Amino acid sequence: MTDYHKTAAKKKAKAAPAQPKPDGFGFQPERSQHHFMVTLPVGKDENVFLSEHFHYDDAEARRELNLALGKEDDKLRCVLPLAKWEAVAEAIKSEFNERLKSLGLAAGRWGKRQTPVSRLLGKEMLLLAWAIEDADPALIPIAIANWRGLAPEERWWLFTMTNAATGHALHGKGRGWRKAVRFALTENPAADAKPVQREDFFTLVQEQEPRKI
Repeated sequence: MTDYHKTAAKKKAKAAPAQPKPDGFGFQPERSQHHFMVTLPVGKDENVFLSEHFHYDDAEARRELNLALGKEDDKLRCVLPLAKWEAVAEAIKSEFNERLKSLGLAAGRWGKRQTPVSRLLGKEMLLLAWAIEDADPALIPIAIANWRGLAPEERWWLFTMTNAATGHALHGKGRGWRKAVRFALTENPAADAKPVQREDFFTLVQEQEPRKI
């Protein structure tokens, strides 16, 4: 390569726009505003809210106000007691950061109040949250192990099916696919929290899904 071409290559490299830094866990609003939001409570006796959004408001105070006023109710996908959230938060963080690292993206961490999560990672997070929302806390390690045993594509598909039928945080709770996912991830006969085989998992979901008459 000549000196001219080397100089031109350096100028081109300098002129290349910097990659947008992800917010939260892989969320890049410049590319897509579809994301999920984790809202932690102020008090230890309150709940954690997991919601899905198609537009991003970068003013955290306004987001919290809208949530408090009930303007975000239709976007809520799951409400968890803080203790249950804390039981899965580290596992979710570890899983997501490993994936983000493989993509060359910065690692994420849970904020004090609100943390955005990218569209695909958010779907996976919700699947695990739905599995434990009505489960015995003692079964959470089994849910985590079985969740980790699923490929990302399988988690996305299960989220899509569950969200379409019973995706609202309150109206869909304990019904249809939500109930099936809980049973498959937490009440399967997997011993010592070992992941259930994928084929067995989908069989369990199909067995628990309500029959259409």
